[in-house]
Amino acid sequence: MIACICKEIHERSNYLSETSLNSVYFGGGTPSLLSENELVQILTTIKQLFTLTDSCEITLEANPDDIDVERLNYWKEAGINRLSIGLQSFKESDLKWMNRAHSVEEALKCVDLARKSGILNISVDLIYGLPNLSMEEWKQHIDTVLAMEVQHVSAYCLTIEEKTALHHLVKSEKIVPTGEDDQSEQFIYLIERLKADGFKHYEISNFGLPGYEAVHNSNYWKGAHYLGVGPSAHSFDGKSRQWNVSNNTLYLKNFEANSYFEIEHLSPKDRWNELLLTGLRTSYGVKTNQLFSILVPSADFFETLTEFKQNNWLIEEDGTLFLTSEGRLKADYIASELFV
Repeated sequence: MIACICKEIHERSNYLSETSLNSVYFGGGTPSLLSENELVQILTTIKQLFTLTDSCEITLEANPDDIDVERLNYWKEAGINRLSIGLQSFKESDLKWMNRAHSVEEALKCVDLARKSGILNISVDLIYGLPNLSMEEWKQHIDTVLAMEVQHVSAYCLTIEEKTALHHLVKSEKIVPTGEDDQSEQFIYLIERLKADGFKHYEISNFGLPGYEAVHNSNYWKGAHYLGVGPSAHSFDGKSRQWNVSNNTLYLKNFEANSYFEIEHLSPKDRWNELLLTGLRTSYGVKTNQLFSILVPSADFFETLTEFKQNNWLIEEDGTLFLTSEGRLKADYIASELFV
């Protein structure tokens, strides 16, 4: 697999128009299981073909149960300067039904271990809207994270997908899902609590201390071009989107035949909708001149825009559209209503 990924990096090195990178991201599956040699092999290949800026953010996603002193030392030695740790919850029963391999004890220890290793840019993931998660427990989760003195927090609302174990548990009434009002209450408290502790709410699900906003994910939201390699990886060059097969075996089997990916060429409508959707989720907003350079919308767009401004869901400043605090609770709906 590693040899195949490195070969893909070589073969697709011309996908990006620029050879200078300001971020590298090792994402799921479970990259924290890579050996030192495997991690170094991939990074060496990248450095042979691209120039990494002096401030290049190199992130590794890690499970708490994979974090130990030995791994931390070789991650840092390899060049990893940011960790994204999937804590999810500090409630043992939640970790069990979510099939998380780590314990609460491991969740509590891993950030301190990471900091002691010298990796000082740490992001953690939390999930709100979990069944049976009281408001008091949610407040305790946030207090626990803040006590860890991390630089970044990503918080996602639990979604119940069909044909999953969770969907079956809900359908059989073994788990009662949290209502939308309770989800909103937890989200609003999260925003207020993290802001009070100096975090910038720069994207709907993401909060960073000043200077610690995720470079890599911000590139996605700003519409920057990116190259993804390996199973399930996505790439974007501004005009088309490309994604690799998700199955490991098929990726390896089809690689030599150059049939391991699919391509979608984006229409002006696709590009408009994506720019609007991602831009509105952020504190950077979306510039109307960028939208109107793609296509000119109908009168319906301006009518809906005016309505959302009157509802105090949207504001426009210097030609840039932003969601208000109330608007962020309806972000997907607002974006979809402004699609062309």
